[in-house]
Amino acid sequence: MVITLLLAAATAIPNGFLLYEKAAAVKDDDPETTWTVNRKKSAGLVVNPCERPRLAQAGRTAARTVVHTAVPDFSKSEQVILYKSASAARKAVKDLRSATATCRVRGYRYGLRDVGLGDEALAVTGQVYHGRKPGFGGERGIVARRANALVIYTQAGEWGKPAKADFTRQTKDARRMLAKICDVAAC
Repeated sequence: MVITLLLAAATAIPNGFLLYEKAAAVKDDDPETTWTVNRKKSAGLVVNPCERPRLAQAGRTAARTVVHTAVPDFSKSEQVILYKSASAARKAVKDLRSATATCRVRGYRYGLRDVGLGDEALAVTGQVYHGRKPGFGGERGIVARRANALVIYTQAGEWGKPAKADFTRQTKDARRMLAKICDVAAC
């Protein structure tokens, strides 16, 4: 019984652990902004080309997601997901790579590149296109894995042509979370 309780505690994400949770807890009377916190381990990935409902779900033990939206066209999100093993988390990243490569939506394209964070990490770009010319609108996300944990940071809004600088905030936040993720992950 005690071992079961210890294992359950080791696979949980404590309240207040995510970087954006403090801001999400502050009462905001602005009708054009919202914060949501989702504690369901079945929550969809916040970086999810073609919105595949089962993408990276296998082997999850816990998840926490914080999303901030501001009217009319800005959002940012933070997600921490724990898996039963490092190999399950690696498979989630592999599946995300595959989904990014195979997602085809007219007028919207996904791309990715490897970045040097954690055990492995991806910078994922979603971008509106008009023919071959980038339009305004898209999302930029950093997905990083350390051991059995994924940390994901995104921003969406009126992006222009994709650039490395688009990932500055997400990379900074991912580094901060990776520095403390071993408090809840099996590092």
